[in-house]
Amino acid sequence: MYSKRSKLFTFLAALMALSMILSACQPAAEEPVEEPTEVEEVEPTEAMEEEEEEEEEEAEPTEAMEEEEKVLKVGVLGPYTGGSARTGEEFKAAARMAFSAIDYTIGDYTVELVFVDSECDPAVATQAYEQAIVDDEVDTFIINWCSSVSVACMDLAAKYEVPHFAAFGATNEVNRKWNSDTEKYHYWVNKWWPAPASLAPAYVDTIETAIENGNWAPEEKTAVIWGEDTDWGRSFAEGMINNLEAAGWEILSEEYFPQDQTEFVPTLNKVKNLDPALFAGTTVSVPFVSALINQADQVGLNSVMVADGLSWVGDWYSNVGDSSDYILDAVQSVSLASEEGQQFISTFEEDYDMTPSPSSGGLAYDAANFFIKAAQMTYEEYGELSSETLAEFAKNEIQTGNWSYTDGIVMEEYLFTPESSPDPVVGQGFYSFPIVQYFGGEGVKVYPENVAEQEFTPPPAE
Repeated sequence: MYSKRSKLFTFLAALMALSMILSACQPAAEEPVEEPTEVEEVEPTEAMEEEEEEEEEEAEPTEAMEEEEKVLKVGVLGPYTGGSARTGEEFKAAARMAFSAIDYTIGDYTVELVFVDSECDPAVATQAYEQAIVDDEVDTFIINWCSSVSVACMDLAAKYEVPHFAAFGATNEVNRKWNSDTEKYHYWVNKWWPAPASLAPAYVDTIETAIENGNWAPEEKTAVIWGEDTDWGRSFAEGMINNLEAAGWEILSEEYFPQDQTEFVPTLNKVKNLDPALFAGTTVSVPFVSALINQADQVGLNSVMVADGLSWVGDWYSNVGDSSDYILDAVQSVSLASEEGQQFISTFEEDYDMTPSPSSGGLAYDAANFFIKAAQMTYEEYGELSSETLAEFAKNEIQTGNWSYTDGIVMEEYLFTPESSPDPVVGQGFYSFPIVQYFGGEGVKVYPENVAEQEFTPPPAE
């Protein structure tokens, strides 16, 4: 039993606990909130204003900075690897020679060359071409070698509205595509080599003139046509067939090969059994044409041979030797014997340790200088160099025939007209193709008659 004192203590403890609970439930007293004080505005002093102006001046580009930003990126498309790599080497050297002569400067722009490898493969070329535009920010292109690459890249030039000057790809497919929509494809400014239909008549006229003059008396006018299995090879073949048939020739066979093929003996034995009077074709591949000529000699093929493009590289004779005797070829060498042409050859050999071909190094040098002159005139007219201004100049001045280039070392005049475009005007005084016949590595002109150095000579009978 609890004592009275215990009850009293229990009551007091409960009372104290209740007091503590009630105290905890009371809201805390709010802290007094101070009113925000007004900040006094400080008027900018003259020193502060001068400091701000100096900062703004530092942020603006200086004249020197603006000049540094004026760069014109020029893509040089060519086969720098693969079967036509030697041609690519000549392209690269010729472009560097041309732009070095102007110190890589046009107006107040610095020219930067971007070498784009096509490998003479359309799939590889289009990927590299688009990458050059998108990633490398190329403003314009010059040159190109293979026809199939030209056909493929035309759409990219149109898509990105980037002009491409002086592409060599000569196939009729370029012309057909260009003429199907000139507004779209005018960015493919011009071809640096006319369609094969322009080349074939000279060959056919050469052999027809030889027959008429009694220099050659084939038993029958029969021919076998050969070529690389590309747009270029087949376009040339088409031109030869049309012109030969119009002159009363019979086509016994057409033989096409991959561009990288170097074994032809089985086909050449078949051709030998057909015994054609003429064996005519073309390729841009040095290993291809070298192997074909050497193996034709080995099997004893005695047909008159057209090897269009044999001399497209400067050291071709080292690959074929006397197997090239009596072969017919079209050589672009109208002005290469001039003082300027001889200086070009001398500098090329000294700086790059190789002999340039008129058809590769020579024409590429003219193409680069053609572009330089066009770009200089564009700058004078528009005050700036860009894809837009270069394309505009090309459309208004080059493709209309209002402007032509007459300072080349290979052709006398590079002229493009509404009737010829995208091809150059072909003929004496313009873009011309004398036919040569080879003897001991030297090309002797046999056609046309007004420039012939001697008459056509058929190979000796077996």
